[in-house]
Amino acid sequence: MLAAGPASADTLREALASTYQNNPTLMAQRESLRATDSSVAIARAAGRPQVTGVVGVNRNLTRSGVIAQTQGNDHNVSLSGGVDVSLPLFSGGRVKNSIRAAQTRVEAGRALLDAVEGDIFTEAVAAYMDVIRDRAIVELNQNNVRVLDTNLQATRDRFEIGDLTRTDIAQSEARLELARSTLANAESRLASSVENYRRVIGEPPEVLSPPPPLPPLPTTAEQAVRIALASNPDLVAAARQAVAAGLDVRVARAARLPTLSGVASGDYLNQVTGDTNGLDRSGTATSVGISAQIPLYQGGGPAARIRQAQAIEGQLLEQVVGSERTVVANTRSAFAAYQAAERAIQSSQLAVSANELALEGTRAEQSVGTRNVLDILNAEQELLNAQVTLVTARRDHYVAGFQLLNAMGQTQAEDLGLDGGPLYDPLGNYRLVAGDWNDWSMDARHVPISTRTVTPAELPQPLPVQPAQ
Repeated sequence: MLAAGPASADTLREALASTYQNNPTLMAQRESLRATDSSVAIARAAGRPQVTGVVGVNRNLTRSGVIAQTQGNDHNVSLSGGVDVSLPLFSGGRVKNSIRAAQTRVEAGRALLDAVEGDIFTEAVAAYMDVIRDRAIVELNQNNVRVLDTNLQATRDRFEIGDLTRTDIAQSEARLELARSTLANAESRLASSVENYRRVIGEPPEVLSPPPPLPPLPTTAEQAVRIALASNPDLVAAARQAVAAGLDVRVARAARLPTLSGVASGDYLNQVTGDTNGLDRSGTATSVGISAQIPLYQGGGPAARIRQAQAIEGQLLEQVVGSERTVVANTRSAFAAYQAAERAIQSSQLAVSANELALEGTRAEQSVGTRNVLDILNAEQELLNAQVTLVTARRDHYVAGFQLLNAMGQTQAEDLGLDGGPLYDPLGNYRLVAGDWNDWSMDARHVPISTRTVTPAELPQPLPVQPAQ
């Protein structure tokens, strides 16, 4: 979508690429998805063989009575070891449904990552356009201050020759001071916009290029809503979470069903010291079998867990409807804001042209005495207001259009065609961890990828006296 436009460090495309690579909210959501990926391996582990080894060294301390008569009273030392293997054969569907629920939550996590990505990009676009708007408004107000200052000097000169009165000077001075106050407020808003840009995108803005045009948008709100309901990632994530909750109900129901496991064990015993009465000092034993557990009464726990899972499923199903309402409202609001800003641009352009003509005419009429200084001041203020309205409308038009694209699920990195390296692949980590059988595999400790925005001058200074080591 943003493939058009020059490639420089100050374009919207480059700003979005920097956001994609460095924004901490987006980085944290990727790590959250990686954690969700591991839940599939955790669920699968419950259906795999479990192997347990036991090793012990034992020494007899005291024996009395019949034990001493039959086994002697020696302080014998024995070494024992054993291996137990258990393989789940039937668990009432608990393992199967746990795996399916975990996989469904991974799908929800991927959709949520897409949603966060789109929201962050929308925030970055708004921050980019805010800086452009506020810089333009500051420039307009600076120019207005210069014009009013020149007007004041001209008014004073004409007062000296008796052409104007002190009232004209007072009006010019008041309007100049008001313009300086407005300029100070505009500079304050620009400073806030610059800091917000640095927070979202990770670096301070330089000279920003105009943004590239947006792709064609739907012509009606109904068309936009249809697209949003089909592809909005927030709605997809809510729906998949509800499906996973339904599978959790099946997992809870499995607690009332029998479980069947295949078991095998091997034991080894070696009497290191003492008399064995002619027998071998070591021996082994092996066994195989099938173990079944049939729950008869569990104190009402399974029914409570089932009802709890059903209530959570009901909660998530209601949240799906809530998400749908939010998507519809956001889509319609963005569409209405986009259309309103489009009409505002057209009207503001006409207003700017008309006010420029009116100011020119007022100055000409004032030169022949049919207009006074206040008329010129009012005409200049009306022109400034129209110019600020036009700049604001252009910003609102672009941001509302991007918000509409985000509501329709069309603002992910692959939709924007970003440069700056390969896109993040959420399937890569899933393929690595979801089927892992190794108990000892692990990832390296996470090192933050997102960039800090603290400048060297803002860092705390070291203590004047270092503490003793």
